[in-house]
Amino acid sequence: MTRHFLRDDDLGPAEQAEILALADSLKADRFGTRPLAGPRTVAVLFDKPSTRTRISFAVGISDLGGVPLVIDAGVAQLGRGEPIEDTARVLERQVAAIVWRTFGQDRVETMARHAGVPVVNALTDTFHPCQLLADLQTIREHKSRLSGLRLAYLGDGANNMAHSYLLAGATAGMHVAVGSPADLPPDPGILSRAAAIAEQTGGSAAHLIDPEEAVKGADVVATDTWVSMGDEDRSAAYLELLRPYAVDDAAMSRAAADAVVLHCLPAYRGQEISASVIDGPQSVVWDQAENRLHAQKALLTWLLARAEDER
Repeated sequence: MTRHFLRDDDLGPAEQAEILALADSLKADRFGTRPLAGPRTVAVLFDKPSTRTRISFAVGISDLGGVPLVIDAGVAQLGRGEPIEDTARVLERQVAAIVWRTFGQDRVETMARHAGVPVVNALTDTFHPCQLLADLQTIREHKSRLSGLRLAYLGDGANNMAHSYLLAGATAGMHVAVGSPADLPPDPGILSRAAAIAEQTGGSAAHLIDPEEAVKGADVVATDTWVSMGDEDRSAAYLELLRPYAVDDAAMSRAAADAVVLHCLPAYRGQEISASVIDGPQSVVWDQAENRLHAQKALLTWLLARAEDER
């Protein structure tokens, strides 16, 4: 059966570790692995605007010897109501893999059910699993390990980054605490799934309403924009609700002294993160952004190898 990457727990602990090790190798030897030589084409679909995802996948596919076919939904029939099933059947006959940045999680799941090539979730409203591979690679680079580390995510607990931190962090054996308002909790099913994974890996997964408790002693502090794409009309009340969860100097004073800071970007200084933190010595945000390239190349290489094994 074709392997896809639609949510963080599509990878088991050993598989996640294998891909992260491969990402490190590809970072050290950027052009040494070329599974798309031919060149073969990878379709990269965008229903949402993008900077880092577009750049990292386009460059990464080229690095792997392939051709990135970047398609904006607004100029494709998919964006005009063509069934996802039909698009999947057309693409699978012409491309080696499909990468999609879209809205509902059901959309990438439908694509995967009807495409005979690997489908990668480049972001949905529920998960952002490719970002987490890059984040985990970055944490390993700076902390030399993942298992046993404490990661605090502060912000909107109901968003895709919180969900992916829970699942991917638990898979890596980390202790993940999502600090968010009671009115913005993680999806209960996702939190439960993360806790179940953590039981097997020695990690933990929790939702904490008190931001001070969530960040206390954390080895890694992460946040995300409070104004996601499509949510630009968020109310002042929503932003005020999140104010105590800002990653600023006060929050960092409660984390471990050598804690590192993650933000998947774009960042709004003075809102979810202070300029002194994101531009300060504990920030590894720019390594994190670069590692999207290496982690996604590793993921594609890994998925393509399994697709070849099925033939």
